[in-house]
Amino acid sequence: MAGEKKKTTSESAAKGSPRRSASKPKDWQSFVEEMEQSLLELKSGIIETLIAGNKDFKEIVEGMDPKDFADIASDDIDRKMIEVIGSQELRQLKLIESALTRISQGKYGYCIKCEKRIPQDRLEAIPYALMCVGCKSEEERRNR
Repeated sequence: MAGEKKKTTSESAAKGSPRRSASKPKDWQSFVEEMEQSLLELKSGIIETLIAGNKDFKEIVEGMDPKDFADIASDDIDRKMIEVIGSQELRQLKLIESALTRISQGKYGYCIKCEKRIPQDRLEAIPYALMCVGCKSEEERRNR
């Protein structure tokens, strides 16, 4: 009997019972939706930081048509804006935009090298990650 009870409990866990512990992964679609929101917030945060910390960037943004901050980085950025944005911020904005594109294409969360699903923990830490830990480590070793 005890063996049957255990099997029933593990079966309900495998089917995704409504009660989830914090350590269990979320269903993939919900997770991707959360990551999309997180990416949009990151993007807005970078733009707001640039506006607050850079007079030239603020002037460029104020001169544009009123738009949602998240849309500004998606627009064709003219040369002035590229000069104003630091290379690190520009790189991060490009990675975020790339991740948002992969979400819309249904390719988000898959390693661009081995095509395996990137673990949710890694994506929570780096929502715009392109590679799984193994492929990224291999790439870094080659580039040393």
